[in-house]
Amino acid sequence: MKNKKNRAWIEINLSNLEHNIEKITEAISKKTKIMAVVKANATGHGSVLIATELEKMGITDFAVASLEEAIELRENGIKGNILIFGYTDFENLEDVIKYDLIQTIVDYDYSKKIERLDLSGKLKCHVKINTGMNRLGEGFDKTDNLAAIYENKKLDILGIYSHLSVVDSSSDEDVEFTNKQIDNFNFCISSLQKKGYELGKTHLFGSYGVTNCDKLEYDFVRMGIFMYGVDSSPNAYQKNRLDLRPILSLKSRISSIKNISKGENVSYGRVYKANEPRTVASVSIGYADGVPRNLSEKDLFVKVRNSYAKVIGRICMDQLIIDVTDIKGVTEGDEVSLIDIYDEKLSAMDIAVKSDNIATEFLSRLGSRLPRIGYYEEK
Repeated sequence: MKNKKNRAWIEINLSNLEHNIEKITEAISKKTKIMAVVKANATGHGSVLIATELEKMGITDFAVASLEEAIELRENGIKGNILIFGYTDFENLEDVIKYDLIQTIVDYDYSKKIERLDLSGKLKCHVKINTGMNRLGEGFDKTDNLAAIYENKKLDILGIYSHLSVVDSSSDEDVEFTNKQIDNFNFCISSLQKKGYELGKTHLFGSYGVTNCDKLEYDFVRMGIFMYGVDSSPNAYQKNRLDLRPILSLKSRISSIKNISKGENVSYGRVYKANEPRTVASVSIGYADGVPRNLSEKDLFVKVRNSYAKVIGRICMDQLIIDVTDIKGVTEGDEVSLIDIYDEKLSAMDIAVKSDNIATEFLSRLGSRLPRIGYYEEK
């Protein structure tokens, strides 16, 4: 396809990505490296595009959720270390070895089953520790089980990590719980070191850990949403807010323009009825591209020809409709902005809040049929 800016697309400001990496680097210890979290298609931003640019910026460590996501990066030329956060079925562990990936050991039982496998080589891995989130990980105080994991001859253990569950909260109770999780992780590390085990790389903090916790010097910080310059939710707490910039704009095109009379309806369900003659335009993007359908007939606005237009009627799978009555010169093919990093009124957070969601989920659901186009700003 010659023109990727066809019916609908995403633009990624790589200059802002570079800026965000610089600001994050300034905020962390010099001994700590960034592990770039590019799971869920880099939270909708395009995992291959983002990882490729991050490698150019000197990032050598990445994390994804699944084996499939990791293989996609490898097959598109990403050479750095790639950690798989999630479960990989035992039948597929040979692919972890084949593609030189790093698997998470999700608990003691997972390790024991790997011990019985006839693998072609040692499995590179990080050990996940459960410090209180009770999702994945071996218990921080299960010293015998943890020792058995480190004794497993089938494993090449390169790191150990845990996850904080309420680090983006400022309530006294949640801060106390976060500190308890940190203590639990440090206890686990200390216990294993006393037994003489080489732990590999340590990591505990994600984006909000960097801004809300004291600078404990682990080997990695896992950066996801902050790389993309977005808060996960409007209520997420940042004690030391970083100067970050959003990098994603979402755009489409006007595909058709119609003049409708008073009393005529628009789109499915006839939920919109014109109370006077209006000019409406169809825009070639819909809920299959990630625009939430529950924003139908709510105060969702887009921008066309530097003016705001309201979305009317029900949002369809591949189309939505806007009222352009008061915008001069609108024509088929005009660009329409739904998210614009240069306009605070058209933010990912605004769409997420209006759809009773968080920005992380909304961005992650932006569809795979939207091409991601990266660009650097002219200096």
